[in-house]
Amino acid sequence: MRGARTVWRRVLGNLLIAIRVRRRVLSLRIKQEALAFELGEEWTQKRISVLESKEKIEDDVLVEIAKVLKVPEDAISNFDEATAIYNIQNNYDNSSGPNYDCTLNPLGKIFELVDEIKKLHAEKEALYERLLLQSEKKG
Repeated sequence: MRGARTVWRRVLGNLLIAIRVRRRVLSLRIKQEALAFELGEEWTQKRISVLESKEKIEDDVLVEIAKVLKVPEDAISNFDEATAIYNIQNNYDNSSGPNYDCTLNPLGKIFELVDEIKKLHAEKEALYERLLLQSEKKG
């Protein structure tokens, strides 16, 4: 039974790669014409449409598409929606609202910046005073 599941997953995985490509294109709001343009002159909107309906996409084509979509090839070929949904659902703590672990103290950061500005201002004034003294000695 386990071998049959593995074969079924492999066959289903090959069938779904084209669907995954289409979903990625849709999620990025890229039109087929734009994807064809990015892939090169030999690509057309019609060829992209045919590609999205194929059962298997060739590895070299998948690499090209992944580059254009700016994702790793594995993100398309090995993506599992059920796992992604599970990870999203289980990595979010619903009991206390959003799971923020903010370690940045914005007020402290503002005070640090103000101190830095004061220090730079003092250095600038000292430089102006030296320049003024030098110009008085020359003049």
